[in-house]
Amino acid sequence: MGHLNSLAELGMRSTSDQVSVDSITLFVALLCACIVIGHLLEEYRWMNESITALFIGFCTGIVLLLTTGGKISHILLFSEELFFIYLLPPIIFNAGFQVKKKQFFRNFMTIILFGAIGTLISFSIISLGAIQLFKKLDIGFLEIGDYLAIGAIFSATDSVCTLQVLNQDETPLLYSLVFGEGVVNDATSVVLFNAIQRFDLSHFTSDIALQFAGNFLSLFFASTLLGVFIGLLSAYIMRKLYFGRHSTDREVALMIVMAYLSYIMAELFYLSGILTVFFCGIVMSHYTWHNVTESSRVTTKHTFATLSFVSEIFIFLYVGIDAWDIEKWRVVSDSPGTSVGVSSILLGLVLVGRAAFVFPLSFLSNLTKKSESDKIGFKQQIIIWWAGLMRGAVSVALAYNQFTMSGHTQLRGNAIMITSTITIVLFSTMVFGLMTKPLISLLLPPKPYSSMMSSSEPSSPKSFSVPLLANGHDPEIEGAGHSTPAPTNLRMFLTTPSHTIHHYWRKFDNAYMRPVFGGRGFVPHIAASLTERNAPQLQ
Repeated sequence: MGHLNSLAELGMRSTSDQVSVDSITLFVALLCACIVIGHLLEEYRWMNESITALFIGFCTGIVLLLTTGGKISHILLFSEELFFIYLLPPIIFNAGFQVKKKQFFRNFMTIILFGAIGTLISFSIISLGAIQLFKKLDIGFLEIGDYLAIGAIFSATDSVCTLQVLNQDETPLLYSLVFGEGVVNDATSVVLFNAIQRFDLSHFTSDIALQFAGNFLSLFFASTLLGVFIGLLSAYIMRKLYFGRHSTDREVALMIVMAYLSYIMAELFYLSGILTVFFCGIVMSHYTWHNVTESSRVTTKHTFATLSFVSEIFIFLYVGIDAWDIEKWRVVSDSPGTSVGVSSILLGLVLVGRAAFVFPLSFLSNLTKKSESDKIGFKQQIIIWWAGLMRGAVSVALAYNQFTMSGHTQLRGNAIMITSTITIVLFSTMVFGLMTKPLISLLLPPKPYSSMMSSSEPSSPKSFSVPLLANGHDPEIEGAGHSTPAPTNLRMFLTTPSHTIHHYWRKFDNAYMRPVFGGRGFVPHIAASLTERNAPQLQ
């Protein structure tokens, strides 16, 4: 009898494993389809891989519902661990690794103003608006912590579609602001969300408010310092041990593992992994990347960009499929009007919350700028406002974390919040995303030389990354782009005083940091490894 039970359990396990293999096979096939279709639509820059993956996932969900008679609506169950531990780190690290540091730090205060202070303003408006307006709708019981979590969830932006259309050589200031704000915004939203979950906000007092603010600031700065530390540690190890003398594989492996280590250590110490891995990417691109052999530089750039690219497609494909999760829609099916009302209110609050800080903070930022080329024009402000209207995978992941248990929920209020989040992500990405290119073309018509400049360097497969290596050199890491600088860059250089924060940082960097941690111009020649020396030479 025990033998028969063992065989039955083995049979059930085999069937379950087969279902899992079938689901993974279908999902990987859909990933391939997204990449191929995205390539075919490359010339239509308004239709990037994110929108393509979302649309394919959406259609796949419909097909699953129709073919299974409404019994199955998704391929894989949502896993917060899969998203936060495996998919998000490559995307954020690549953002830091590929960023044009000179432009990023030249506009650092404005980026922090938008990404941190602006996110707090948007968070406050969305949270207060939800508290006041949701009372008029019968959505079930929500605590004060839930309302604050809603503010953090819908403060997280996704500016991929806008960055796909913008030309960073033509509009370096605008690109730098949209790009930098997007990363800092995600980090701030996640830090806010984590801080909310740590406190009992049912009895909100001034002491709790001060503790909340202190916790938020300590998380923010500790996460940044940890990322800088891991990045410097990797640079020091690479500089002292010269891995490239024997194996470039070890160089590449160590860079990848230490990049991931920064994120995991942040999670271990309950810090913000997003901030940590982002600044680790910046430091590694500034020091570590210059301490490895030429072939390792090419390999790491393409490896990080490819991992980020695949992770992003995976996330949007899943969001598209999960939009048809029949379990959550069944819970709210008795009151579709309430679900539509909640989605409409949240979308309106997103629009208002975004406008409430973009235009006032742009005005304040312009007051501190002496050069006209450094000021944010009104048309650029509109694009910055528009770029932050899209909501993406971070919002979905935070919503699942707050309102479900392992992807499931039977509570009406929680189900309404999940379906509303998915609705807003789909609507904003599909509708606002498709309208982005016409809007930017209207506000910022392309210049005659834009096509020539955009083709001078190969682009990264990552939708919002900057150019990869060209002819063995990386203009982005070297900070200038000497071959074909944009006229706006030249004007900014001529009109900016020489003794800026960046000027003093370069003096400090050259005198104290680079001699210890390496970097461009401070690394001795590293002989090729045995593998490279024995490799056949291409003629």
